[in-house]
Amino acid sequence: MKFYKFNKLSKWVVALAGLALILLSIYYSQRLANEVREFEAQRIQWFKIAVEDYTSRETNSFQLHDAIITADLDIPLILVNERGNIESARNYGPERDTQSHYLEKRLAAVKARGYPPLVLEDGQSIYYEDSALVDRLRYLPILQILLITVVVLLGYLGFQTSRRAEENRIWVGLAKETAHQLGTPLSAILAWIEYLRTHAADNPQAQYVADEITRDTEKLTLIADRFSKIGATPELQKVNVRQCLESSRHYMASRIPKRVSLLFPAADGPPLYAMLNSHLFEWVIENLLRNALDAMDGKGEIKTNIFADQRWIYIELSDTGRGISSRFHKEIFRPGYTTKSRGWGLGLSLAKRIVESYHKGRIYVKQSAPGQGTTFAIRLPRTQV
Repeated sequence: MKFYKFNKLSKWVVALAGLALILLSIYYSQRLANEVREFEAQRIQWFKIAVEDYTSRETNSFQLHDAIITADLDIPLILVNERGNIESARNYGPERDTQSHYLEKRLAAVKARGYPPLVLEDGQSIYYEDSALVDRLRYLPILQILLITVVVLLGYLGFQTSRRAEENRIWVGLAKETAHQLGTPLSAILAWIEYLRTHAADNPQAQYVADEITRDTEKLTLIADRFSKIGATPELQKVNVRQCLESSRHYMASRIPKRVSLLFPAADGPPLYAMLNSHLFEWVIENLLRNALDAMDGKGEIKTNIFADQRWIYIELSDTGRGISSRFHKEIFRPGYTTKSRGWGLGLSLAKRIVESYHKGRIYVKQSAPGQGTTFAIRLPRTQV
């Protein structure tokens, strides 16, 4: 549970750090753009003085002295006479500087933005727009936001990939070590069962106990085999899913409280085939059954339904237990998440891995709410007969 909370907190830290970078970038860029605009306004004032000085002697056009013409001034300008007619323009481009229709649109746009013109002594006015530099600075925050978003996203994906890889290594190592550790006591138990059968051949009760221990030992052997397959590519076979459900029901039926009812579909119904590893898939069903039993406190009903369409087989397992709040419907499949005081929080995460990674299906909480029970749903690719 602590591991889960730590991961959730780390995501918020990354998100807040990314947001802080975005806000800082916007503030800096806007401040820079305003400073550049103030500088360009000052350059316009210089240009105005030059125009007034020149036009007072010869002409009312933009044919200025060579020093002014060759000045590094890339601000779009429109010169309007005292009657409101456009005299000439500059820095819109070689062709557009003489296109009256285009210049009228630009003049209307400048006036709409509320940029005040510079009025010359003879009544003419100079209207100007932001230069390409200011426009680029204005779009700079958008570019920065995109870049920061990409960086944060890549960092997040890298963190997630690294975490999943580490989790996978832990799971595989834990599973294989568990399978290895189970092997030695299982061999000893099988030997003691044979000893009991031999030395209590005339005792029916002892033989019954030996049979039950044998069944549980076989189940433990199967569990060890399941653990040994974690991390390896499982062998899939064409299996009737109804038979898998019946096998899980048969095993759990004698191991549940008497006040819990198991309602499963008929095993002899129309067969529904899927490519499965029976051992691993039955583990998923049994894990869901155990979770349901834990949620029902020794009494209630567990109902399983199965149906299919042309592409998929659907399994729904419902219980009458305590239920799960909607905000935890996805979180319960995360490794380390558990509400049990002694739980490791690996059961449902392993079930998800088996269904989705090994069998190309999907497992999810279809419906659940506190006090209203829970319905898990599994979807498997269907194999036609």
